[in-house]
Amino acid sequence: MPQPIFFAHANGFPSATYAKLFAALAPDYRVRHLQQHGHDPRFPVDDNWANLVAELIHHLEGGDEPVWGVGHSLGGVLHYHAALLRPELYRGVVMLDSPLLTLADRMVIRAAKRFGFIDRITPAGRTLGRREAFADPAEARDYFAAKSLFRRFDPECLDAYVRHGLQPAGQGLRLKFDPATEISIYRSVPHTAPGRPQQLAVPLAMVRGRHSRVVLPHHARLLRRMPRGEYLSLPGGHMFPLERPQATAELLRQLFARWAGPLEESA
Repeated sequence: MPQPIFFAHANGFPSATYAKLFAALAPDYRVRHLQQHGHDPRFPVDDNWANLVAELIHHLEGGDEPVWGVGHSLGGVLHYHAALLRPELYRGVVMLDSPLLTLADRMVIRAAKRFGFIDRITPAGRTLGRREAFADPAEARDYFAAKSLFRRFDPECLDAYVRHGLQPAGQGLRLKFDPATEISIYRSVPHTAPGRPQQLAVPLAMVRGRHSRVVLPHHARLLRRMPRGEYLSLPGGHMFPLERPQATAELLRQLFARWAGPLEESA
């Protein structure tokens, strides 16, 4: 039987964008996911992402066994918070270029929210006024391919983003991920967590893109406080799961195979 993975995407990137990564994990792993986090009116975006974590837990509760929680950026933080609250839903958590914030990080974020400069320290400022509409898929692909964020994407992942990240609107196409929701998620980035790192009851790995400007070396400090915390890296930047989906899948396979041994021995 394939082992269950629940994948949570990065802000603004619907889960279908990661189809090549999911395919590389088959047939040994069965990947579940939400198409888009933050778009269910039952779980509106709020400060510190509490409702987004509740949304994730709601869907995890619908499964019949604990999962490997894998999340990219936003998604990794959601899994970490959910695992602190409901460890019985997890076998382990992998954060793909998602930071574990130090006290200094959290103090800066809290001040940025309070004094109104949060848009300068998150991508919210760059998201404001971003182009949302395109005449056709070819125009959209050319536009995104020229942007630095997408420049190193695996071609199939870029195609998947154009195919699944846009929807028909009038005579053309428009971004499927609501821009206002995307900005709200950035502005409410957590400065708190529902527990301390040493309280995490499942194994956790933080995987950094070696050229990432989001996860930095100092973010590994908190892993030393965890009973089973690991810090790993792969070539690429913040978007490495979409730049190197095959290498990401291989790292996940190695991690889960290693973690599964102690889990099975204790069962």
